[in-house]
Amino acid sequence: MGIKVNDIAYVRFEAPDLDVMERFLADFGMVVAQRIASTLYMRGTDDDGYVHVTHQGDEARFVGLAFAADTSADLDVLAKSNEFSGVGDLDGPGGGAVVRSTDPNGFVVEVVADRESLDPLAPLSAPPGPMRNDARGRPRIGGPVRLEGGPAHVVRLGHCVLDVVDFRASEAWYKAHFGLVTSDEVELHQDRSLGAFLRCDQGERYVDHHTLFLVGIGKARFNHAAFEVTNFDDLMSGHTHLLATSHTHQWGVGRHILGSQIYDYWLDPHGHMVEHWTDGDLFNNQSPPAVATLDALLGSHWGPTSGGPPS
Repeated sequence: MGIKVNDIAYVRFEAPDLDVMERFLADFGMVVAQRIASTLYMRGTDDDGYVHVTHQGDEARFVGLAFAADTSADLDVLAKSNEFSGVGDLDGPGGGAVVRSTDPNGFVVEVVADRESLDPLAPLSAPPGPMRNDARGRPRIGGPVRLEGGPAHVVRLGHCVLDVVDFRASEAWYKAHFGLVTSDEVELHQDRSLGAFLRCDQGERYVDHHTLFLVGIGKARFNHAAFEVTNFDDLMSGHTHLLATSHTHQWGVGRHILGSQIYDYWLDPHGHMVEHWTDGDLFNNQSPPAVATLDALLGSHWGPTSGGPPS
């Protein structure tokens, strides 16, 4: 039995030093939602409860990811399968309900609903972007652009990329349980595909080009998590701030071909890759699946031309 999830919710990690992780994530543009002795919950401006969780652990590692369901009735559907746990209470601020499973690669996968039911969080806000003048139109008149420095403003978690042992087995598992559909499949040659960009199926409603990207490299590992920021100026302000605070830049700034996002990749203190992005494609059920090349995956419209991480 499966359902149709409506978005990605958060990612979970373990790390030996929560102070170090908190400092990085604050510089990256998140806000502390809650911190207890053994767990750090970080939020964006528009998420339900949190988008990033770090548990105290002896070693730094990726634990898993969570999707959002429409209602707790969807969780009941999954709980009837012997692959999922029963419905339980979701930890952390915002509360809610959760079921858990383990995907074919050993990653913990959670599905949540009814978040914010236990401890509603005060809304945050991100600054509006300035009106832009260009050769086709000049709506900003009579005043200059003035931007505040500092971190970018993470709005929400947009997608996660997982390297997997067997792409087809993983693809089948995620599609069967969560109703994901293909936006772009990356073909190596006619009889083999490297992976696929999968999005939520919300019918006529437009959603992100991808919520999950599965990359079949023959082994399982976390690739990266991507967080939407307010706009291009916000992304570039965040880039400047992260450089000034001596964090490790990985790749960017550029614009992807597949998904079209403007991107900027960084490493957290434990080597996990995280991305700032803005201005991505939106697809619905009128957008057919496409086949793309490896060059399109690794290339950019502008910025780095090759050799970077997938989008």
